[in-house]
Amino acid sequence: MPDIEKYDQFIDGEFAPSESDDRAEVTFPYNGDTWATVPLGTPDDVDRAVTAARDAFERDNWAGLQPSDRAALIRDVAAVIDDHANELAELETRQNGKLIREMSGQMNSLGDWFRYYASECETRDGDTIPVESKDGEMFNYVVEEPYGVVGAITPWNSPLLLTAFKLAPALAAGCTFVHKPSTQTPVSALRLAELLSDEAGLPDGVYNVITGSGSTVGDALIDHEDIDKVSFTGSTSVGRHIGKTAGENLIPASLELGGKSPNIVFDDANLDNAINGVIKGIFAATGQTCLAGSRVFLHEDITDEFIDRFTDRASDITLGDPRDPETEMGPVAFREQWETDRDYIRTALEEGATLQFGGEQPDDLPGQCFLEPTILTDVENNMTVAQEEIFGPIASVLTFSDEDDLIERANDTDFGLAAGIWTENFRKAHRIADAIEAGTIWINEYRTLTYNSPFGGYKDSGLGRENGHEGLEEYLQTKSVWVDLAGEVKDPFKLG
Repeated sequence: MPDIEKYDQFIDGEFAPSESDDRAEVTFPYNGDTWATVPLGTPDDVDRAVTAARDAFERDNWAGLQPSDRAALIRDVAAVIDDHANELAELETRQNGKLIREMSGQMNSLGDWFRYYASECETRDGDTIPVESKDGEMFNYVVEEPYGVVGAITPWNSPLLLTAFKLAPALAAGCTFVHKPSTQTPVSALRLAELLSDEAGLPDGVYNVITGSGSTVGDALIDHEDIDKVSFTGSTSVGRHIGKTAGENLIPASLELGGKSPNIVFDDANLDNAINGVIKGIFAATGQTCLAGSRVFLHEDITDEFIDRFTDRASDITLGDPRDPETEMGPVAFREQWETDRDYIRTALEEGATLQFGGEQPDDLPGQCFLEPTILTDVENNMTVAQEEIFGPIASVLTFSDEDDLIERANDTDFGLAAGIWTENFRKAHRIADAIEAGTIWINEYRTLTYNSPFGGYKDSGLGRENGHEGLEEYLQTKSVWVDLAGEVKDPFKLG
């Protein structure tokens, strides 16, 4: 039996024991083996981390950094991530069962997020506002300042990538950070914190990691009196709770939440390309992504042909060990999620959908977390599988007859995170992109993101944006400064 690695909390630049002796196991979803344990932390752990972050925020070696010095430090962070990309990719795969081919790609590009925001440090500027008060004898300028201590909670599906979405702009803004990763996938964040402290020279207390349950550590973090900003990625139900708590405390919250995204194939689409795009949208990452194209809308004239070819392609997907570079789909991240996925399939069949392909656990693979790529046809938009986020490799196929019919049903959801459009008619593509209520639209592509383009959702898919300049703005607050040039206060009872 392999040795089980034991991790502690990471507070103020070093590993520190939790106030609790209780621990959570970290398992490899491929075979169920436990390979690490982490603390099930306490509110006292959170308080220690927030105190460290507050102290770091106010110290000269962080708050006093000039923009060029902060940029240089963040570039050092990027370089350390580059140096350890393969190690971090292996940790990510061992935690959640995602393919090493995907995690290697994510980790080898992760440094780009930090390099981009390092450049933002150096190019940020304020503004001067022309004012007419006192016959123009007033000067007004605007500056942006960091919120302070950020409390961040990230999910298990892309742990470090989604951490970078938050940490890179927060550092560029000058904030400090207390991070609660998912209990299923905490090790890569703990290792990242260690690397940034030991090798990148990030000042103590700037990045702290506290592991534990959402109900204990998560709630203590978002409700802590010394947290200035909350950033969360996860389910809409938890996001509502976090947003409510932040609102009661009058602190801003960025919420990147769930999705039920339409992936739309028109009759003039390149079907070879569209089939690959639909596969990419729902079976890549075993469907465990907030922007999964889980509602596949097919024009009625191509439905039969597309379903036949889609089914053939799904049947050829190679399931197996996510560490094998030839594997195309790994396990669901943990058994509870697998059971949730299976429940959705059963519900769909009870509501009248047809199981076109998959839906079973393969009997030739280890563990208890594999689920075949699943295609459901005869799905109506009011069915549970067409309305609720599933987080699994389950495609719900719907048909449409014309653009008006499509737009009405594509938008008939509480979510608005993303959408895909497959057509060779670009006038049509732009019409549909304008009409779809979603924060990200892909035309003849799916599931691609980058550091300099904003990402976020409409409706129940969240508040705020990550990535791009908009992502940096989430961690900055605005100050307006007025300067009198006249040397005289003329009328104390008049505004202006």
